[in-house]
Amino acid sequence: MNFYDLHVHSAFSEGESSIEQLASTAKLLGFRGICFAEYYKGEEQIKKLAAEVQKIREKVGIEVFLGFEANNSKELNILAGKRKKFDVLLVHGGQVSLNREAVETPEVDILTHPEANRYDSGMNHVMMKFAAKNSVAIEINFREILMSSKKSRSSILQNIRTNIMLAKKFHAPLIISSGAVSHFELRDPQALASFTSQLGLSLPEANECISKIPEKIVRESEERRGGEWIAPGVKIIKK
Repeated sequence: MNFYDLHVHSAFSEGESSIEQLASTAKLLGFRGICFAEYYKGEEQIKKLAAEVQKIREKVGIEVFLGFEANNSKELNILAGKRKKFDVLLVHGGQVSLNREAVETPEVDILTHPEANRYDSGMNHVMMKFAAKNSVAIEINFREILMSSKKSRSSILQNIRTNIMLAKKFHAPLIISSGAVSHFELRDPQALASFTSQLGLSLPEANECISKIPEKIVRESEERRGGEWIAPGVKIIKK
């Protein structure tokens, strides 16, 4: 089984560890691939980070992907238009209007922590149907749980359970990620799956959320960046 963590922040995006430190630690923990979620700062940044990711991929011997996390509607529109230039498009969840826009946008791969800083789950059945239709994965972010305490942790866990229930009911993809900002915050993939299985997923379902589903995202991203891909759901078929 191939495990992937598709939401990690390096020193390039307000994290504390270098890309190499994170990639090396992920490999030791048993991950097949890792995605660095960066914040968009311009075209030159994409080129610079793409070159850095390629260098680390060759040096460490692990699949390394470049992602960008949109923090607002303007950034989402810009990044959606540059979708072929990087591997994974994430949207920083929490605000209901942005959650809604993310799941309605086929170019988006992952809606991160939709319940962040909320008293509710940030999702409803209509939004979850859009997530299923557009294959936007709803994230279960371990760091959000790890950094919380007491009453706030209880509320976060309940909201995540609600989103898991909705996702399962409407067949929207779910993904588990560490959300790590340091290589010390990375977790063993089996530990992440085991923990998440206490929130409404069976252990096989939890394993899929950290293996099969993220692998599907990165393979579709590779196809998207190929010459045959035209638009979501549209590609050239050669005889």
